[in-house]
Amino acid sequence: MSDMPSGLVACGGPVGRRDILALLAGGAGALLLDAVAPRLARAADGTDTLLLSCMDYRLMDKLAAFMDGRGLAANYDHVVLAGASIGVATEAKPDWRRTFWEHLALARELHHVTRLMVIDHRDCGAYKLILKQDLTGEAEFAAHARMLRRLRRAAAAKYPALATELLFMELDGSTLAVA
Repeated sequence: MSDMPSGLVACGGPVGRRDILALLAGGAGALLLDAVAPRLARAADGTDTLLLSCMDYRLMDKLAAFMDGRGLAANYDHVVLAGASIGVATEAKPDWRRTFWEHLALARELHHVTRLMVIDHRDCGAYKLILKQDLTGEAEFAAHARMLRRLRRAAAAKYPALATELLFMELDGSTLAVA
């Protein structure tokens, strides 16, 4: 006697529970592959964006949400340096500077990166330590904008075709573009 209602017949005979489970498992695998395949294809092709941001734990979730909102969820390379731009745009931390440029070169070679996004943020401890000043308000924003622009000029000198986007993030996660 068959496990299944009459009328269900496989190529060689009646269809049992195991046959149905195998069919369902195969279907689930196909659905999973369909969902994952675009991501795998992207990984093979690379990503076009490298993000440089600060290490400040207060903003990690906000940075991820910002990148997700830009349609870049899990599709960007990420370099994290205390102070983001200031670690690259000044001679204060030469090892950080060298590490960033090496990472950017590698990302361009391996993942075909064509865009650099740099996000600095309000109340950055690295800025306070490196500049030896506790700037606030417009003076703080101006200091970040100055370093961000310096980094953009250096990136343009090394990689003229590299697009660069400069941003300043408030502690609530809102961002301002820096021209």
